[in-house]
Amino acid sequence: MDLFQTLPHSEIIFYVLLFLVAMLYASVGHGGASGYLALMALFSISPDTMRPTALILNLFVSFTAFIQYYRGGHFRWNLFWPFAISSIPAAFIGGMIVMDAKLYKIILGILLLFSVVRLGGMKFNESKNENQQSLVLSLIIGGIIGILSGMIGIGGGIILSPVILLLHWANMKQTAAVSAIFIFVNSIAGLAGLFTRSFHFSPDMAWMIVVAFAGGLTGSYIGAMKFKGEFLRKVLAFVLLVASIKLLFV
Repeated sequence: MDLFQTLPHSEIIFYVLLFLVAMLYASVGHGGASGYLALMALFSISPDTMRPTALILNLFVSFTAFIQYYRGGHFRWNLFWPFAISSIPAAFIGGMIVMDAKLYKIILGILLLFSVVRLGGMKFNESKNENQQSLVLSLIIGGIIGILSGMIGIGGGIILSPVILLLHWANMKQTAAVSAIFIFVNSIAGLAGLFTRSFHFSPDMAWMIVVAFAGGLTGSYIGAMKFKGEFLRKVLAFVLLVASIKLLFV
């Protein structure tokens, strides 16, 4: 039996962690799917249930984050659409793919490392002049992220954000705004792909949505302002690292 399931009041612990994951991911413009998947993996929830559940939670949290960053004037349409035009159909195709459970855990474990890097304190130099975005490269990046998003059950923001920042195509808050809506549209496309075959939602979906939405609302508000929860993000990065190791080696 999984260690986390043997803890006293494990259900309460799960929902507290779910709130924190949604809050911290939303604070950087992410929907949190990789965090939800990591959390469900730690509590030994079936991969067949993890994928659609994470995508549904993603919809609520990422859209909430987008609204806050949009209201803050950080969204750039010209930065967003080249990624979205290729990622949306790719995410739909990815959602149709049936994956072996072992392979699913390996790929998820590897992708979680992107979240560890993003939340664990990777620094990006915003003082450098902004580079012009490449349309062709954006389309390629969007397609690759889209197929992975649909296959695994994430929105792709954990991959897109570091790429935009490393290429110096936008600043931190603009990247967060674009990532949030990118995650939202990819999650819809991934779910549409899943609907072409059978899948299962968590029986506790309603409560999970309420808790994740509350966390996302809190995180997106403080993230769009000036508050920085660096310590909490590093704690979350450590939890994700543990989950990644569990998926890859246990």
